[in-house]
Amino acid sequence: MRWMELPEYIPVFDIFEAIREEEEAVLLDSSLCTPSRKQDGEGEREDGAVLGRYSIIGLRPYLSVKKEKDGFTVNGEKREGSFEAYLSRYLKEHREENPTGLPIVSGAIGYFSYEYGREKDQVPTRHQGAGELPASILKFYDWFLVEDGWEKKVFLIANGKLCGEEESLRELQRLAAKGKQGAFLPENRREEEHADVSVRANFTREEYEKAVEQMIRYIVEGDIYIANMTQTLQIESSRPPFEVYRRLRSANPAPFGGYLDYGDFQVVMASPERFLKVKEGHVTTRPIKGTRKRGETASEDWRMYRELQSSEKDKSELLMIVDLERNDLNKVCIPGSVKVTELFQVETYATVFHLISNIEGDLEEGRTAMDLLDAAFPGGSITGAPKYRAMEIIDELERGKRGLYTGSVGYLALDGSADLNIVIRTAIHKDGAYTLGVGGGITCESDPEFEYEETLQKAKAILEALS
Repeated sequence: MRWMELPEYIPVFDIFEAIREEEEAVLLDSSLCTPSRKQDGEGEREDGAVLGRYSIIGLRPYLSVKKEKDGFTVNGEKREGSFEAYLSRYLKEHREENPTGLPIVSGAIGYFSYEYGREKDQVPTRHQGAGELPASILKFYDWFLVEDGWEKKVFLIANGKLCGEEESLRELQRLAAKGKQGAFLPENRREEEHADVSVRANFTREEYEKAVEQMIRYIVEGDIYIANMTQTLQIESSRPPFEVYRRLRSANPAPFGGYLDYGDFQVVMASPERFLKVKEGHVTTRPIKGTRKRGETASEDWRMYRELQSSEKDKSELLMIVDLERNDLNKVCIPGSVKVTELFQVETYATVFHLISNIEGDLEEGRTAMDLLDAAFPGGSITGAPKYRAMEIIDELERGKRGLYTGSVGYLALDGSADLNIVIRTAIHKDGAYTLGVGGGITCESDPEFEYEETLQKAKAILEALS
């Protein structure tokens, strides 16, 4: 493996825009790079962590591992045995140290869908449907471009799997230089001012509110404490997916966004939520529960911020998920190491405020990111508690499979590190149309009408990017 800093800083998004059709290129994009903050009275103080610091381009995959309903393939060839066993073995047998301090220099970028987690946990489904996505796709890339958005630096990494490292670095420099070309300047982008959009939901307002009422009955009867309820929007728009992503990241920057093109479908993503990060055996999960829209004026904005900050209902909801995530981490972490390091913090985004918490722990000796995924996936913030029963109720009350929505996108590095988001604020483009899941956590205190309105608020940024 060879790496170098690009002599001149060129934002990774500008580079990706110029080279996105190169060899199955993918982008994990931290368009919102900001210090994580904790409240300190009426003010704020930095805690030293940086959310959304790094953006990553993967180029030239040399190994593609794909899980579908009838098994899994490696570079298109069907394999016997378990997808998880193959992936765990490969990550262990090809372990490489990372001497750079960058988040990834070798490894895979890809996704695990919600359906992957449902099947892993053996939760049955009543939903059948054509055109489903693969349960998981992970591609191991020969080349990476990594941007440190905090330091304004870009690094080029060549692993020498497909051609020589020196030759690869020269080619990466050539590709990076394309990010400066005038054809990609904003004034030269030809976009329609308005696009024709039609939206069809798989619930009416009345049907969604009745489903929420049924979920509340399950809570009152003691089946669950909390669960996530989703509706799905089918959207027709004349805007192509990368144009949608460009508009989305501009209007609604997010720390865990990205654009992935898998040929027959594209992922347009502006997620604010980290699911799992692993670095040198240290684990972080950062669940979100609680949302308020941004105000039209400064005073209204502050009022909505304070309303979320003081909401006992939202704090109760988040606390239940914190307990669930602590339990999941304790399955694979050193006893006593799992701690809640932030509780009930409000984070600010372009269209909404979110209430978040942060839980950390240290993996037991010999445990890997795959063990952590087995213990914690899918994330509790988008299932509920107890998780298995919540997922059964989700399948009963929702109108179809979630697919990739509420799964995870991110990387698994060969040094044992990983960083995965929760797939929310994400549209899937397939067969000329977009699919957008929107939902929220339901407790016994939930108001069905408010919950329905919250789903529309969560859809707002992507619908505007499509319009």
